[in-house]
Amino acid sequence: MARIVIIGGGTAGLAVAARLRRAGQSDITIIEPSARHFYQPLWTLVGGGTVAREATVQPEARYMPQGVRWIRDSVAELAPERRSVTTAGGSTIDYDFLVVASGLEMDYEKIPGLREALAGEGVSTNYSYDLAPKTWRAISSFRGGVALFHMPGTPIKCPGAPQKIMYLAADHFRRKGISRDARVIYGSATPSIYGVPQFAAVLNGVLERYGIDARFNHELVEIRPEKREAVFRNTKTSDGEQVVIPYDLMHVAPPQRAPEFVRKSALADPEKREGWLKVDKHTLRNPDYPEVFALGDVTNTPNAKTGAAAARQAPVAVENLLAAIAGKEPAARYDGYIACPIVTAYGKMLLCEADYTGKPAPSFPFLDTFRERYDMWLLKRYGLPWAYWNFILRGRSVPFLRAREVAQLAGARAESQYARP
Repeated sequence: MARIVIIGGGTAGLAVAARLRRAGQSDITIIEPSARHFYQPLWTLVGGGTVAREATVQPEARYMPQGVRWIRDSVAELAPERRSVTTAGGSTIDYDFLVVASGLEMDYEKIPGLREALAGEGVSTNYSYDLAPKTWRAISSFRGGVALFHMPGTPIKCPGAPQKIMYLAADHFRRKGISRDARVIYGSATPSIYGVPQFAAVLNGVLERYGIDARFNHELVEIRPEKREAVFRNTKTSDGEQVVIPYDLMHVAPPQRAPEFVRKSALADPEKREGWLKVDKHTLRNPDYPEVFALGDVTNTPNAKTGAAAARQAPVAVENLLAAIAGKEPAARYDGYIACPIVTAYGKMLLCEADYTGKPAPSFPFLDTFRERYDMWLLKRYGLPWAYWNFILRGRSVPFLRAREVAQLAGARAESQYARP
């Protein structure tokens, strides 16, 4: 029996646990199988050859709040009707209150040929700690041909990631003088480059600058690794016309879904085929089981799944959970804030921020964040990781510092420890 059970020791789970401990709560249990904690937003730069993957990982134990019971196991069954969680090892933990921050899982089998392609040469993904270095090997050894970058139409974590690595690759090809021999294609199931018009206008200019062939409304349905072909379905045509694109290099964003124990539980949103956990989009409370809260990538909130969203949700979830513990109605509200730092070149980044209104929600009102900036690149490379490890995971508010100031505190310099392309 535990007063509060938290499923997941990622960004959202650790931030919530730390804030609960700071609020004086005890009898908290975290269920998390991994001994390693990853800062995944830097995997784009691992794939771009400017960060070593080892710089993105720390021991999970280092960030586990004192006084929290850690069960190193995965969840096999979630039974909110019984207020219990069963682990893969066979333990059953009953709870008074539950926080689900389990993240999501890759659905590799959804696209025929995807696993086989990732196991071979020429195809990689930055959505994996093990495979992100392979992305850089493919980009750095590319000498010409078709470089294909894929974006699915279903919700994924960090939906800007597929185009980030595309821009870094295109910039690398330009720096190496092989742009004329490279044809960069963006095969995206989405209808446009970005959902917020103000940012889309900038990114459309980036596409034009690199001469990228953007194929929107193209859903990837199969990969034929033996032929190095990707098969897309054109969703704008009445018959779903199939388009076959040969590739020499390909980056894939795997389809993603809620973990199986969420999909099979009474907490899953029946209207979402990926099984996202149902919550009130403002209070982050499940409407059917008021003792259950959820945040991060696992939820059905109608906005992008980003680390910034999880960080902004954590204090809201904690405040509302504390209210529920006290027998009060949750009053804190999450406004849907997300941030998507889109690197557009080595040394340039566009910081896309929005909320549930679909309008920009800038955090740096004194800076023009509607253009590509070098200081935003420093924020991505140095400032945000520093804030993540030292503040967000510790349940503390991030100090409002300019990107250059954060970079100086972190001992940053413009060049990476690796030779920049």
